Amino acid sequence: MTLDAAKNKPSVDLWIAILCFLIVVFEGYDIVALGATIPVLTDPEVGGFAVDEMNWVNTFSLIGVGVGAAFMGRLADRFGRRTPLLLAVLVFSIFTIVFPLMPNAFLMGAVRFIAGLGLGGCMPVALAMMQENAPVGRRALANNLPMVGYHLGAVLASLTGRAAGIEWSVLYYLGGGLGLALLAVLWLRLPDSAIARDGSAPRSTFADVVKPAFLRSSVGLWIAAFMGLVLVYGLNAWLPKIMGAAGYPVADSLVMLFVLNLGAIAGLLISAFAADAKGIKGVSMLWFGAAAVFLVLLAIPFGSQVLLTTVIFITGVFVFSAQSLMYVYAGHIYPRELVATGIGLASGIGRFGAIIGPYITGLMVAAGTAYPGAFFLYGGAAVIAVVVILQMPNPRKAAVAVDAERVSA
Repeated sequence: MTLDAAKNKPSVDLWIAILCFLIVVFEGYDIVALGATIPVLTDPEVGGFAVDEMNWVNTFSLIGVGVGAAFMGRLADRFGRRTPLLLAVLVFSIFTIVFPLMPNAFLMGAVRFIAGLGLGGCMPVALAMMQENAPVGRRALANNLPMVGYHLGAVLASLTGRAAGIEWSVLYYLGGGLGLALLAVLWLRLPDSAIARDGSAPRSTFADVVKPAFLRSSVGLWIAAFMGLVLVYGLNAWLPKIMGAAGYPVADSLVMLFVLNLGAIAGLLISAFAADAKGIKGVSMLWFGAAAVFLVLLAIPFGSQVLLTTVIFITGVFVFSAQSLMYVYAGHIYPRELVATGIGLASGIGRFGAIIGPYITGLMVAAGTAYPGAFFLYGGAAVIAVVVILQMPNPRKAAVAVDAERVSA
């Protein structure tokens, strides 16, 4: 698409927007589905699995998602968006359906790893498609709207898990079945990207993201995405337990998690408009900085439930969308033929934060130091993200450097 065409384009193609939204729904659904499954499978009267076994299954799943994100993004930049995305949805759907049929934790972990390869590959490709089809000045909004689907998927999985009870396999048959249905719609309605049709597009590789023009930005993106997912997964996994340790009632702690995610949805929309209007670098730093402030505030005991709920809601506004803005940043700093690769690597490397954050928090919970210690840990992670974004080149300056490098080559 030429620049003039992009300027005249009023909105992202409706079918692309709908399909990308639905694709991201599956990631939120899948993460919460496993979380809802583990308590049932570790019940001696139902599943009989050890907690350690299910912890490894969860870890293998997240590793698969990270590897899938990194490599599927590269395939999408090499072969176009359509075929890798169809492959990713197919792999995720089939291996989600067969997961309940596995007789032991080892095979469960193997199947979840393979399903994760497909699941991880979906989001970077979908977000790349949204950004490259967005009108000028609306890239952040095009990126963040599908991310709202993540939270919708999480809600759907939690409601399905509660309705299914001990029939936990229903979550996977439903998720995989809907994935296959989505695959059929994708096959019929999803167009390919210009990359697959345009033979003049430069041939890119993984090594391109660490060339001098991109090195500082790439490393900054990886670290910031890592820290962002430390916050997102740590809070989603342990907030009720942390607040329970602080003396708040268990029921109130569960409501806090719900309020946190409501704030996340609001934050995705607010941050998108802010980034499109004021620039991605400044807004990203503001969002991570504000997240750090409100996370540390949660270490203070609140006597007012209304005030506590308000602080948690505002925390959700900043924490979740700060991470999502890193994918928008990738769209600003990389040329078209590297956008999916850049988003995929940021997502893939960030997944290690999704593993380490909950793990360290779990150790703190076991040691009795999670309150207030976990909030200082999360606040520190957000500050590190601010520092690394500060050293990253302004996207406009980075684009000039890229053009200069191509001319000299």
